[in-house]
Amino acid sequence: MKKALLFSVLFLLIPFLLKAQGSAGTDALIEIPYLIDMPTAGVLEKGKVGVSFYLMPGGVFLTRIDAGVFESFNIGISYGASNFIGTGTPGWYKLPGVSVKARIINETETMPALTIGFDSQGKGEYFTNYREFNNNISLDKDLEINRFKTKSPGFYAAGSKSFEFFGFLSFHGIFNYSLETGDNDKNMNIVVGFEKTIGKQLSLVTEYDFAINDNEAYSFGDGNGYLNAGLRWTIGEGFTAGLDLRDLLSNKKLKPGAADRAVKVEFIKPIF
Repeated sequence: MKKALLFSVLFLLIPFLLKAQGSAGTDALIEIPYLIDMPTAGVLEKGKVGVSFYLMPGGVFLTRIDAGVFESFNIGISYGASNFIGTGTPGWYKLPGVSVKARIINETETMPALTIGFDSQGKGEYFTNYREFNNNISLDKDLEINRFKTKSPGFYAAGSKSFEFFGFLSFHGIFNYSLETGDNDKNMNIVVGFEKTIGKQLSLVTEYDFAINDNEAYSFGDGNGYLNAGLRWTIGEGFTAGLDLRDLLSNKKLKPGAADRAVKVEFIKPIF
């Protein structure tokens, strides 16, 4: 009941964000804070609040709130459930996700922007043991993994640099260490990607997750890394909608060849 109440409170904040500011295209008023799954060096300005909603395979519905509480310093909270869309009982996430993000270097003509942060929110279904993910494997006992289908970033450092190129072209790189190590994969990880504006309201985003922290025996990845791509579209006066395709290289061990499709909606509004 408490979990459902928390989700409802986050969802009911929508009316306060109807005059949003978009993050896609050359007319974007804010920096893109995430490519698809991994954070960039973009931060919300002080006094702005953003609410994001994700709809993913498995009936997953996730909502997230981020706020610029100080100059170049953001905090956030998120929560969701699998099987939220569908029939039966939703599989509420074990804990809310929390995030903290601070920009330590601003972008210049020669230097990229740099942020450091922590984000405990993964994506997709949440698995408490490995048998829930792969019930065909023979184990003496269930291996407790306590992880999302896509691991949370955990602790990270992110750099971003933009250039004028038929609009704007931005490159992003992330080093991260996820705390989801129940699968016995405790490696650091690297993600690289880019954002390319396509006109005033549309952007293409792409990321390649090396998944160095998701390629051991009881991990979900098969060693090829995850290639993800998406479109971001600033609609009307404000909010940004997105369509994502995950795992274009068929890296996941189960159901290879089937890319995950997801929808994202983002609202951002100054509140003071």
